[in-house]
Amino acid sequence: MSDGAQFRQVSPVRLYQRIVEQIEQAIARGDLKPGQRLPSERELVTQFGASRPTVREALRVLESNGLVRSRPGDPNGPEILPFSPAGLTKEMTRLVQFDNVSMAELISFRMILDGSASLLAARLRSEEELSAMERTLAVMSDAIEAGYEEFSKADVAFHEAVAVASRNSLIEVCNQVVRGAVLSLISDKVAHARNSTALMRESLRHHQEVLEAIRVRDGQAAARISRRTLYDYYAGYVPEDEQGPLLALVDDEETSTPRP
Repeated sequence: MSDGAQFRQVSPVRLYQRIVEQIEQAIARGDLKPGQRLPSERELVTQFGASRPTVREALRVLESNGLVRSRPGDPNGPEILPFSPAGLTKEMTRLVQFDNVSMAELISFRMILDGSASLLAARLRSEEELSAMERTLAVMSDAIEAGYEEFSKADVAFHEAVAVASRNSLIEVCNQVVRGAVLSLISDKVAHARNSTALMRESLRHHQEVLEAIRVRDGQAAARISRRTLYDYYAGYVPEDEQGPLLALVDDEETSTPRP
């Protein structure tokens, strides 16, 4: 027997998975675009040479993955949907809930993404994008008295404005996914923290510092302050013995862990 490559036993692939793969590849290539329709179920059965239940199972998987949408009674084929990060957010949240990804990993990843977005935004932002960031902070300030829910919406809008100004769509999408996963896990704790108002005021101050660094195009400062802001806001929700990755991302200055 040869001592070369080692192979694993192969697993059978169900026919519906092959159909899913072909349609996903067509979407990835741009052959199928958002708003377009797949052929009717009957036509798909003919084109794929598969049974009706097999085609239906493939369409069910595609719909659950957020790639297509079928409407009951619609005589047309399923509609191709635009990309949405909702599915990624759901999967990332599930990973954290099942302990495959720790809260420390999730928050440190957000610190990396947010710091990079702020650095790029400081160097690439337009005046219009800067104005958009300023408007979101004004809303954040007004929302403190309204409560955490309204404040959180304005906070999200600020980070989205920064991500847009980074000119990197992957940062924009990943930031949205990670932020959604973090908030889905701890937003209730933040909203009901005894010092919730103080935390919101401190968060606003840090965001204003990030904005000022972006205004003067100091990318390094914007990234540093952005990472520090997230550390100060979220470190209290991470066990102390797991905070190493977070601490590695902030400067060698005295850290102050919030007390929820």
